[in-house]
Amino acid sequence: MSIIHNDLHQFSNYIPTINLSFHQYLLLTDEPILVHTGSINQTETLIPKLKEVLGDKELKYVFVSHFESDECGGLSLLLKNFPQVKTICSEITARQLIGFGITDKVIVKKAGEKLSGSDFEFEFLGYPSEMHLWEGILLMEKKRGIFFSSDLIFGMGEARGKIRNGNWKEEISNITPDQIPNPEKRLQLQQSLSQLNPAFAAVGHGPCLKFNY
Repeated sequence: MSIIHNDLHQFSNYIPTINLSFHQYLLLTDEPILVHTGSINQTETLIPKLKEVLGDKELKYVFVSHFESDECGGLSLLLKNFPQVKTICSEITARQLIGFGITDKVIVKKAGEKLSGSDFEFEFLGYPSEMHLWEGILLMEKKRGIFFSSDLIFGMGEARGKIRNGNWKEEISNITPDQIPNPEKRLQLQQSLSQLNPAFAAVGHGPCLKFNY
């Protein structure tokens, strides 16, 4: 684990056979939020590290951008260890979680909605990443300028603790049809992203990005 940006902690696993890193993040605000759980095996490794970083703080939220194993595969295990945690996700993800018996303390958010606390302000964007391009959500923390990009910004290789300089406009324009096959939904997302000015992108895979304007 490492502090990757101010009070943002990164937890990483690298799988050499597929040459890919998987990142989860803890934003250590007064009401700490975990971004993604990783797979069940990754969550088993994550939990003691989380408890060490949290200290006497309680984990308040876990954010799930979309329903996939590396985003929420370990959610049931996380909730056993942190039963007070509230899961933030899209309506579609919430419906899928019901099928796995996860029905308590779920906060459903839509594009354009916000969630604020004493020292954070989250804004949510639509993310057509689900099965059949159903809507997931992306997370922007406005006070710190951190954009949690999930699979939208993607890089291969061992990337624990790595940061590269990026160009926000280029990242938006580089969203490919492979990532979002529907041209209308892809354009809509690009237009939404163009309204943001993040200082930092916490990615799901690959090096994180620092932006200069």
